Order: sequence, then structure tokens, then C-alpha cells
Amino acid sequence: MDYAEGRVFTFEDESAIRPGFLETIEYSGPRQHVSYQMNEFAAVCPFSGLPDTGIAWVDYVPKQKLIELKALKYYFLSFRNVGIFQEAVTSRIFKDLYPLLEPEELLIKTSYNTRGGIDTTCTIDSNEQKN
Repeated sequence: MDYAEGRVFTFEDESAIRPGFLETIEYSGPRQHVSYQMNEFAAVCPFSGLPDTGIAWVDYVPKQKLIELKALKYYFLSFRNVGIFQEAVTSRIFKDLYPLLEPEELLIKTSYNTRGGIDTTCTIDSNEQKN
């Protein structure tokens, strides 16, 4: 159990995130950009114990695999009781999806609802990760 600012809120650690939920579908079509947007993304701030809600985007150019959408939804839902910093969410999604999809390009973006007057958007682009 974690303690947040003197109040007790129970939330899980990152081991509760379920990359095993992710599934792929074979793809052999032409080169195209595919974009998915989860408007109900939620996790928990590990400092305050309060919910962090917002939007998660997955944009990619597939080589041979697509994400199965129901599996992606369940994967995203596995974050909802996890105490994880906003920036770490974006990194974790990228880390889980990139080796699974082996895409030409992958961009992960999270944008959170305003908290304390601050808007937060985090982005990881595979094109910027290459040396």
C-alpha cells in the first residue's frame, strides 16, 4: 500500500501493466500511417494517489503487423490502477509496442487533463530514437 500526502490510496505498481494482453494481426497492405486514440486513458499519480486521465495515441507505419484493437484497449485499461508518472507511461507504452510491432515508424503520445493549472503532453518518436 502506498501513502499519498498523508492519505491512504491503494494503487498497484508497474507489474500490474499487462503487455501480455497485446496481440497482433498480420498485415500485407501498402505503406500507410495507422493511428489509434484512446480518449479514456487513466493511470494514478504515484505522488498524490490521484487519477491522471487523458488521451493516449499510437501512430505507426506497419511493416507486417497491426495491433488488435480490443487487445490494445485491455492493455491501456491495465494502467488505470497503476501508480506511474506521466512521462513513464509514454516510455512504457513505447517499450511494450515497439518490439511487438517491429514497425517502420512508431510515435507514442500521451496528453493529460489539466492538473494544478498545468497541461502535460509526452511524446516518443522512433525516428528520434535512432542513432
